[in-house]
Amino acid sequence: MKIWSLAVFLTANTLLASISHADEAQTMPLINEIPTEEKAFVDIINQFDKTKIVELLGEPAKADDVRIKGSDKVVASIWYYHNINTDANGTYYPTTELDFIDDKVVMVVFMNHDGSEGPENAQTNELPQSEQNQVKPGL
Repeated sequence: MKIWSLAVFLTANTLLASISHADEAQTMPLINEIPTEEKAFVDIINQFDKTKIVELLGEPAKADDVRIKGSDKVVASIWYYHNINTDANGTYYPTTELDFIDDKVVMVVFMNHDGSEGPENAQTNELPQSEQNQVKPGL
């Protein structure tokens, strides 16, 4: 009788443990790809660290790191990918920017240009000098 009770107990315990693990698997799905549609992309991208993003999307086309002055520690990064996301109509954005703090995405920017425009190519605007906006000594 004792052996029978022990066998029933072990079987029930094993069954309950497998049900518990099945519930965990359903609440934590294994994601092997990142959606291209912009809203779905934004909803899921912050769940991944840099290593997983590189695994799923590949290396970024361009990456800029921000370091603490006098240190090699990277505290923020800006990564650029090309043609990986679509708008609601299915048209690809030329560039997607991922902004990281430490190892997590904190902002996503979809751009309608290739991302090559930087300070060296930026247009500068100057205000015309007029009598109203000149500083007059002694005032």
